[in-house]
Amino acid sequence: MEITELLRETKYEYELIQHDKPILTREDGSSYFGIDVGQTAPTLILKTDKGFFGMIISGSREKIDFEKIAILLNCKKVKLARPSEVQKVTGYSVGSVALIGFHLPCLIDKRLLNFEFIYGGTGKSTCTLKISPQALLELNRVIGFID
Repeated sequence: MEITELLRETKYEYELIQHDKPILTREDGSSYFGIDVGQTAPTLILKTDKGFFGMIISGSREKIDFEKIAILLNCKKVKLARPSEVQKVTGYSVGSVALIGFHLPCLIDKRLLNFEFIYGGTGKSTCTLKISPQALLELNRVIGFID
């Protein structure tokens, strides 16, 4: 299902923001939109011994504790998927993975829930989704939270 179809079904307010300059990092997003870096929400794809998982984190998170995530996912090892794996599994390039609709079990960073709106990928580097973080809970297969 396309992102626009998913968004039409949600009760949450959202905005698809088109921009000429590609936004690929949390710093790009924070600077371009004039928002707290914590409101940026990169979607990372994790590779484990049990398959692939999505993880939507707050841009304010400096480090990812892969050992904690492995425990949370009940996996032996967790690492970031390679760019080619991200493309194959999601259909998106690294830096543009959509916040919603990628059909993988997903972890959500609790820090994102502190904001009225967060900003993240749509699959296109020149389009950003501004949405309530609560919508992520409805529009993704959330299996856990990162403290």
